[in-house]
Amino acid sequence: MHDIIDIFISNMALIISFMYITLKLKEVYISKYKNVKIVLWILPLFISLLSVWVMHHPLLIDGMRIDLRGVPLFFISTLMGWKWGILSILLPIWYRYDLGGPTVIQGITQAIIAPYVIGALFHRKKHFNPPYTVLTFKNMFTGFIFYELIKSFLMFWTTPANLTNIILMITFEAIALSVITLINNDVNANLLTRKELEFHSTHDNMTSLYNLRYFKNKVNAYLKKEHPFVIAMFDVDYFKVYNDNHGHPAGDIVLRTIGQLLKDSMRRDDVFARYGGEEFIICFSNVSDRKTAFTIADRFRNLVETYPFPGEEQQPNGVLTISMGLSTVSTKKDLDTLIEEADKALYKAKNDGRNNVQSYEH
Repeated sequence: MHDIIDIFISNMALIISFMYITLKLKEVYISKYKNVKIVLWILPLFISLLSVWVMHHPLLIDGMRIDLRGVPLFFISTLMGWKWGILSILLPIWYRYDLGGPTVIQGITQAIIAPYVIGALFHRKKHFNPPYTVLTFKNMFTGFIFYELIKSFLMFWTTPANLTNIILMITFEAIALSVITLINNDVNANLLTRKELEFHSTHDNMTSLYNLRYFKNKVNAYLKKEHPFVIAMFDVDYFKVYNDNHGHPAGDIVLRTIGQLLKDSMRRDDVFARYGGEEFIICFSNVSDRKTAFTIADRFRNLVETYPFPGEEQQPNGVLTISMGLSTVSTKKDLDTLIEEADKALYKAKNDGRNNVQSYEH
């Protein structure tokens, strides 16, 4: 009895310590490099190595090898599904076959293939959010109980394992699975919190566009690389009238809608942000002449004018519009100067009747 407990404890400790180190390394890597694809490939491969390592410390009964190799395989299949889980079982299948013995087929089917298949069946695809997936204990242990019932029945009738061995194995497997699930959820909760904090540090809460600080950092990087660009500033015409007629919540919807129009229509390398209030700022990147900048700006002005905003018929001109001002090209100028130029051009657009684009003139 003592030997059995010692072996299962060593298996359990190995699984927990290995998973703790692996998941913590994942946390550090994602926090620093943000490369999810590599984690998707590496994590199942690490699990396969863990499963093989566990098989180095078995309980031997009449040539049969009993260990907790199924725990990490069940965990990864429940977490990531069958497509990624299959990567975790290839090496353990080969290794268990290479070890041989009278119960090699049972060892592969009951302790490798079964946890993979049943874990994949209980994978919640809708909640899979790599690398931030948080597992629910209810779903995890519903699948685990289902897996243990099938495996225990097959073990009892097809292998030399007795009821005591099986009960002890289930107990230690349940403990190991509980702990690594807690570790996974803790690591992923930390990553989600970090991601949220990073988002709010660089984005405007109202529109989810970049905030002004991030915008300036990004555009100053263009200046250092001497990439030509033009700064544009625009605001919503008669926005106070809209708020007075429809209320501030409706005005907030207008700002969020304009933010979405920017996301949908701007070019890949353009940078844009909420400047403050109803005012926005854009960097038209890789633009070396103002004609090109004017064309892009006027296209967006027209997009806003033709968008069907609720209640816009009560605006002074019967439609919700924007006015926009453009700076000169960025050559040998700092960002503050370009912003000042765009702001003056915007003021001119307002004075010229609104709903138009004006360029800064010396």
